[in-house]
Amino acid sequence: MPVNRLQELRTLLQQASHAYYVLDSPIMEDSVYDQLFRELLELEAIHPELITPDSPSQRVGGKPAAGFTSVTHSPPLYSLENAFDLEELAAWQGRWQRVLTPQVPFDYVAELKIDGISLALTYQEGLLVRAATRGDGVTGEDITANVRTIPSVPLRLLGPHPPGLLEVRGEAFLAWDRFHTLNRERQARGELPFANPRNATAGTLRQLDPQVVAQRQLDFFAYTLHGGPALEDLATQWQRLQQLGSWGFRVNPHTQVCRDLGAVQVYWDYWRTARRALPYLTDGVVVKLNQLDLQDQLGFTHRTPRWAIALKYPPDEAATVVEQILVQVGRTGAVTPVAQLTPVALAGTVVARATLHNADRVQELGLRVGDTVVVRKAGEVIPEIVRVVEQLRPQGPPWQFPTRCPLCGQPLVRTVQAAAIRCVNPHCPAIGQGQILHWASRAALNIQGLGEKRVAQLWEQGLVCSIVDLYDLTGEGLAALPGLGDKSAANLLAEIAASKQQPWPRVLYGLGIRHVGVTVAVLLAERFGAAESLLTASLEDLSAIPGIGPETAQSVWEWGQAPASQILLGELQNRGLTLANTPRAPITPPQPLQGKVLVITGTLEHLTRPQAQALIQAAGGRVVGSLSRRTDYLVVGSSPGSKLQAAEKLGVPQLSEASLRQLLGQSETGSDGR
Repeated sequence: MPVNRLQELRTLLQQASHAYYVLDSPIMEDSVYDQLFRELLELEAIHPELITPDSPSQRVGGKPAAGFTSVTHSPPLYSLENAFDLEELAAWQGRWQRVLTPQVPFDYVAELKIDGISLALTYQEGLLVRAATRGDGVTGEDITANVRTIPSVPLRLLGPHPPGLLEVRGEAFLAWDRFHTLNRERQARGELPFANPRNATAGTLRQLDPQVVAQRQLDFFAYTLHGGPALEDLATQWQRLQQLGSWGFRVNPHTQVCRDLGAVQVYWDYWRTARRALPYLTDGVVVKLNQLDLQDQLGFTHRTPRWAIALKYPPDEAATVVEQILVQVGRTGAVTPVAQLTPVALAGTVVARATLHNADRVQELGLRVGDTVVVRKAGEVIPEIVRVVEQLRPQGPPWQFPTRCPLCGQPLVRTVQAAAIRCVNPHCPAIGQGQILHWASRAALNIQGLGEKRVAQLWEQGLVCSIVDLYDLTGEGLAALPGLGDKSAANLLAEIAASKQQPWPRVLYGLGIRHVGVTVAVLLAERFGAAESLLTASLEDLSAIPGIGPETAQSVWEWGQAPASQILLGELQNRGLTLANTPRAPITPPQPLQGKVLVITGTLEHLTRPQAQALIQAAGGRVVGSLSRRTDYLVVGSSPGSKLQAAEKLGVPQLSEASLRQLLGQSETGSDGR
C-alpha cells in the first residue's frame, strides 16, 4: 500500500533528520537518506493526494537545536536538489530551460561541495553582527560567539566603503588533520570519537563555550552573497565570489566557470579522484547558473532553488579480508551478524567492522571467514559489505548462523517474516541492557550518565534488571560501585528523578515497543491520552490511526495484551512516571481556519511557502498538495500553475495573499510587523 510505505519513509527520514541536525548523532548514511528521500518524492509525485504537511518533502532542512536564540533567514537558506549521475544533471538543465523562454545565453559556476555546516553571516557597515546556522532553512540558531572564533571568518570586511547591510553564506568545516587530532584527543579521554568531520563540525558549533570552539580550529569557505542595491553591479555568481575574496573571505580556489554541461562533466570527473588529495572532505560538485538575473527569474520550488543542483559522487569502496564473523543481540532480541575485518582506510577513516544486516544477507553472500570483500562506507558512517571477490575465496564451508544466543545460551527463533532471527529469552542480558539504554536515550527519558558501561555495571552487580529498577536505586548502593563516588551517584539519582517529569509521548517511546519510533509514539499519545486507554485499545482502534500501518498496529496491540506490559506500566505508575497527557488549556478564540483544507499555488509576495503553511496550520487549517472537491480554499500567488484552472472547474474558492492575511488577522507587512 502506498500510504503505508509513505508513512514508513516519512518516519525514517524524520528520525534521521532529527538525529543528524538536533542530536548530532547520525543514524544512517547520506546515500541511504538520499535514496529514501528520492523514493518518497517519487511516491508523492504519483500520489500527490497523499502528501501531508509534516512530510520531509515539505521541509527545507532539520529542526534547530535547543540552547541558542532563533534566527529567521531572509531569503530562506534552501537546501539543494541532488543529482547522482550525468543523466540526472542533464534532466535538471532541461527542467530549468523550459521555464525560460526564449532561450538566453548562460554559463555555469562549478564549486566543490564541502561537507560541512552551512552558515549565514550578517555584516552591518562592514562589521560582523550575527552568525546563524541553516537550521530548518527558515529558522536557524544564533551562534555568533562561536563563529567569531573561526580565523577565516572576517570580523570586519577589508577595503573602504563596505555596504550598509549584507549577508554572506558559506560552509564551516573541519580539515582532515584537525579531525583526526580531535578524535585522538577524545579517545585518550575515554570519549567516543566523532563519526566524520561534518558531525564534528556540527557538534563544535553547538558548544556553549566559545573557547572550546576556538580550540578545535574550524575553517570556512564563503560561497554566496546577498545584499541590497550596493551589489547590483555584481551581476554573476563569479563576480560575487571575487568580491567576497576582496573583502577578506576565504573562497575555494578550485571554483571554475563552465560554459556548458560538457565542461561541468570534465570538472566533475577530474575531482572524482583529485578530491582525495584535498585537506577537507567533499562529496560532490555544486553547479549553479552564473547569471544572477536568470537565478531570479527561475526562483525556487518550495524546497530547493531551481538554478542550482548538487552532483554527488558515488560512495567510496575498498577491499579487505573477513577475519571473523560475530553476532550482536539488540534490545528487541534481534541477532545481527557483524564482520570483523582487516583494518582498511576508507573515506578518511579506518574501518575494521561492517554490518551484515541479517542471516539472509549472509546466505546471499555465501560469506565465510577469509573471504576478500568490497566494503562501502556510504556517507562516512556505517560500513557495509557490498560483494565478495569470489576469485579470492578460500576453501571451506560458508559461515553458519548460530542456533543459540551467544549471551544467554537460549535457542534462537526465526520470525514469521523470515528476515530476522531473535533471542526470545526476556531475561537475556543483551535484551535487558538494551531496553534500559533505550529508555535512557535522549529521545526517550533523557537520563544523562546512563551509558553502556554504567548500565552493564549496574546489571552485573544485580542492581537493575529492568527499567523499573532504576527508580529503586539508592545513593548508598550506587556509591559502592567502582568509579562512582558520592557526587556522581547523586547526579545520576537526580537525573533518574527528573525523568519522572518527561511527558507521556517520551515514556511511550522509551518503552521500546517494536515499530514505535518517536513519530508513532506521538501519534499514539495523541489518540490514547493515557496508558489505560492504550492497553484497552483494540486492533481496529490502532489500525484506524492515520500514519500507523498494520504491522505497527499489530505490534502495539500484542504488546498491550501481554500481562508483562500491564505489570510494567503499573509499576512505573507507582514510581511516579507520567503515563498520561497533561491537561491543555482551552483555545480561545476559535481558530479561523479550524478544519479547513487549503492548497497554495504560485509565488506569494510577502511569505515563503513554509511561512504561509505555518500560519495556516497555526490557525487550525491544513495545507495539502493537490486539489479536490473537499478543498476549502486555493491560495493564489503570482505565476499560478494549472491548479488555478482546476480550482475554477471544481468551484473551489480562491484567496489572494492579502485575503489570507485578512482572514488570519495578519497585516500586509508581515506577521512580525515589518
